[in-house]
Amino acid sequence: MSLTSESRQAERAIAVPARGVRVPGRVAASRLLTYGLVTVLALAFMGPFLFAFTTSFKSPYEIFVFPPRFFPAEWRWWNYRDAWTQAPFALFFRNTIIITVLAMTGQIVSATLVAYGFARFHFPGRDALFILVIGTLILPVEVTIIPTFLMFKYLGWLDTWYPLIVPSYFGGGAFSIFLLRQFFLTLPRDMDEAAEIDGAGSFRILWTIIAPLSKPALATLAIFSFIGHWNDFFGPLIYLSTTERFTISLGLRFYQQVATAGGPAREHLLMAASFTATLPIIVIFFVFQRQFVQGIVLSGIKG
Repeated sequence: MSLTSESRQAERAIAVPARGVRVPGRVAASRLLTYGLVTVLALAFMGPFLFAFTTSFKSPYEIFVFPPRFFPAEWRWWNYRDAWTQAPFALFFRNTIIITVLAMTGQIVSATLVAYGFARFHFPGRDALFILVIGTLILPVEVTIIPTFLMFKYLGWLDTWYPLIVPSYFGGGAFSIFLLRQFFLTLPRDMDEAAEIDGAGSFRILWTIIAPLSKPALATLAIFSFIGHWNDFFGPLIYLSTTERFTISLGLRFYQQVATAGGPAREHLLMAASFTATLPIIVIFFVFQRQFVQGIVLSGIKG
């Protein structure tokens, strides 16, 4: 082969990239397209939330203007102050915090104990019992609400916080048990056996070994539990009837009822109160998002 033909082949090899090798320009264009698509989708999904946020600063007149305006003509920052003063919103906020923290604590503790039993102990009928527990996930709440209501009525717990807190201390729910059990199964049993040789009991193994290693799953369960109890509307609506015991979800109806009864329009205050009620969930998610994602991935329930 002549020198000229060898040089031509070398030039072609340099000019045409090998298959499977990406050109830096194509990689940059692909990333730019991906980030642009993700940004557009994020704005589309956050559109209603952002519109509610800007609506919380509008006057009652601007809310009903057609076509609707995204930004208010005047930013009425005092809408948030009025939302707290024209209704006992601080009382609703405190009630929700108390109920959520107590119920979340009970759900985490009880679900941890039950999941630990399913993951680490062998007893007759364990698998069948676990399947029965998981089967309760397909049972609608509407099926059990009447007998549950009659039971709490018999106990004298109506118009109290007990129906919203006490059930969380009895297992914590099938999903919570499943989430923690799947994570416990990923932990090697060698650590349990080594601790047993040193004389550690079951509860000590759970407290000193299993629980510290399960922080991602416990953080995930804490986030799910917090959001579920914080946003719960059906439970307080059924069991609470005194305004002093209302939660935020019921307190938000205060602004709607006043407007329906012929009072002044309070949709702007409703938006301000709704955004204030959403802030704790947003803060908790962004603070614990790393543990949340890690717990979902390691627990085996990812898609």
